[in-house]
Order: sequence, then structure tokens, then C-alpha cells
Amino acid sequence: MIVTELIEKKRFCGEMTREELQFLIDGVVDGSVQDCQMSAWMMAVCINGMSEREISDLTDIMMHSGDTVDLSDLPGIKVDKHSTGGVGDTTTLVVAPLVAACGGTVAKMSGRGLAHSGGTLDKLESVPGVDIEQPLERFKSIVRNIGVAVIGQSGDLVPADKKMYALRDITGTVQSIPLIASSIMSKKLASGADAIVLDVKTGNGAFMNTLEDSKRLAGEMVRIGKRLGRRTVAIITDMNRPLGMAIGNGLEMKEAIEVLTGKVPKEDPLVEVCLTLGSNMLVLSEKAANIDEARAMLIEALDSGRGFRKLKDMIRALGGDTRFIDEPELLVRVNRLIPFYPIKDGYIGAIDAKKLGIAAALLGAGRFKKEDRVDPAVGILMCRRYGDAVGKSDPIAYLYVNDEERLDEALGLLKEAVVVTDTPPEELPLIYDIIG
Repeated sequence: MIVTELIEKKRFCGEMTREELQFLIDGVVDGSVQDCQMSAWMMAVCINGMSEREISDLTDIMMHSGDTVDLSDLPGIKVDKHSTGGVGDTTTLVVAPLVAACGGTVAKMSGRGLAHSGGTLDKLESVPGVDIEQPLERFKSIVRNIGVAVIGQSGDLVPADKKMYALRDITGTVQSIPLIASSIMSKKLASGADAIVLDVKTGNGAFMNTLEDSKRLAGEMVRIGKRLGRRTVAIITDMNRPLGMAIGNGLEMKEAIEVLTGKVPKEDPLVEVCLTLGSNMLVLSEKAANIDEARAMLIEALDSGRGFRKLKDMIRALGGDTRFIDEPELLVRVNRLIPFYPIKDGYIGAIDAKKLGIAAALLGAGRFKKEDRVDPAVGILMCRRYGDAVGKSDPIAYLYVNDEERLDEALGLLKEAVVVTDTPPEELPLIYDIIG
């Protein structure tokens, strides 16, 4: 086969065979397909799209481009949950232990945060001693013993995606639903899960800004899962505001602990999304017959403290100091705590979640480059939500600050992110759709 002919085929809307896709991806991994050639092919995909069969074949080939994780020796249906990224999105730290407390098996390989989007691994590492770089057999041993473990990717998983994503990032081809769907699903499938619940965010703080695009991406990923033999459900949730009140690694770990110890009401948006995600995980795991039964099981695990104990067991198994779980205030000790006030009395009429996430990253809570160092204690703690009434003397948020070098930039973004209006804004849905 000739690479230029494959580029031209996709450029003129041709449908590629599995063999042609295999040739292309093999060439990306071994270097025989040049970066400029792969970039041209991905631009053609970005413009002309792919068929459902092409996307499934591409995902399967990418999944098998490197190591795959075999979890077949673990008991039960192994279930994973993936978020497309957001702000104040602490769901994994709540849902994974709750599902395990209800008898589910949660073996999850997670990622780090970049720019405005937080990463679960960074949140876990806010607890001193936690080691997310666990050997595969140790990872499986933890899951076997306590039902849940969240670690970083081990081995050489999906090397094709690593190379393709790096090219997409510099060639303006990131926003392509076939390429996004195959990227996400190839990594989830290579991680060995039998069932996958996808939390697809939509809104100003999400990867997909419009509901239409979010539904397209969710539907595509569910179809990939089905074609490749995995039970898959996608839940489209709002990201036109932070999901939780905390933005920052230690702050979000603290908030997860507060949820699991009953300090956050069940009507809270973070808790509601966690219960929805967890219910679908239990149904896919065949631990509950339906969503209502699953929800009741999760609430019992929450009220009894069994979910909290599972989190503590997992932190201990990963080498973490559980004193920080029992006393979460230790996670967020900083040099300065700075209140942020509204410019006038009124209502919080809009929140730009992306700008809030970037403001927290400027304080040191996130990365703009992969090599950037993260300060686990810093970030932003919101005191008011979208739609709340506020007065000029009432703090909207507190900034947790150690390094003040970019404090003024962070404050400037915070002022832009939170809009105070004279009248209450219209109510936003929390969950838009469930596809599966």
C-alpha cells in the first residue's frame, strides 16, 4: 500500500478498509508513516468524517497497537468510568469506592490534568505517600482484596494514540469526533474493562461546548463499545459551571471525603451526578436489576460510611497516609486564604467554568505543560453556586494561595468568569441525556 493513496482516498470521502487502517496505524507506531503524512490523513478525517465501521476498526487497531491489560482473573464484571474532563469534577473519588462498597469491581487506569481540566491521579497524589505507579499484579491484588483501585497507565498502552494525539494537538485536528472517540475508547478498552460508563461533559468548561456535539460524541463511543463487545453507557452532564465547589487537587480530595462522610446534602449537583454514574455502573455490573435499586444501594453505602471506608482502604493500599483522609483539612494548608467578593448585589447569572479552571491552574493547581509542577494544596473553593443570591459583602469564593507570582492573573480571570446579574438566571439541566 502507498500512504499518499490512502490520504487521497480519505480526502475524497472514500471508506477505508480494515487492512488499510491497519497499515496506516502500524506505520504510525513503527515510524514508516511520516508525521506530515499522518497529519494530512487526520485533517481529511476532520473534514470528511468516518463511517461507524471505520471508527470501530480504527479504535480496535489502536487498542492493539501496544500492550493490553488482562483482568479476566479478577472476579465479576470489571467496570470503569471515564469523564471527558471538566472543572470541579471529583466524581471518580466518590463513585469508585461507593460502587466497590456495593459489590462492584472497579479497576481503573486514570490520567493527569492539563490546562483547565483536573486529573484524578493528581487528586490522589495530594495525599502524601500515594503511589499511583503500581505494577499490574499489585494493581490486580488491590482490586481483588478491596474491590477498587485507581492507578496510572502501566506498560505501553495504545502507543498509536500517544503519537496521533501529539500531532492532533499541533495541527488543529483535535476537534474531530471520530478521532476523539477512537482516542478515548481505545485507551478504555486496552485497560481491560468489561463495562464502561462515560461521563460526557457539555458546556463552556467542557471539551465539547455544544449539546449537539456532546450527543454525537457520546453516541459514537457507545456504538464503538457495542461493536467491540463492551457494555457501554454515556451520560451527558452539564459543565457550564463547576460540578463541585472545589477546584484544586487537595480541595477536591477534601470535597470527596466530605461527600462520603455525609457532610454534603444528597441534593447537591456533585452528589446527584455521582449517584447517576454509580447507578449505571452497578446495573452494567449486574449488581442491581435497575437504576432505582442501584441508587438505593449507593445511598445505603453512603449513609453507612462503607463508601468512605473503601476510599480509605484504597488510599492505604496505594501507600497513602490515611491521617489525611481522617483530617482532610491537612490537605489544604496554604500561606494565604484570599476571599473574592462580587462587584454588586444580585445573583450569580453565569459562570465560565473553563476560566475558573485556568485561574486555579495559574495558582499552581494545574498544568499548562506536561512537565509543570502541581501544588496539591492550592486552588479555588466556591462559596456560592450558579443562581444563588449574593451581596457585595458575601465572598463568592476563597483562593488558596502559596505562590503569588500569578495571583493577579488568577484574580482577573475569576472576575471575568463570574457574572452577577440583577435577576435570577434560568435553571440549567444537570443531566441532559443518557445514551446506551
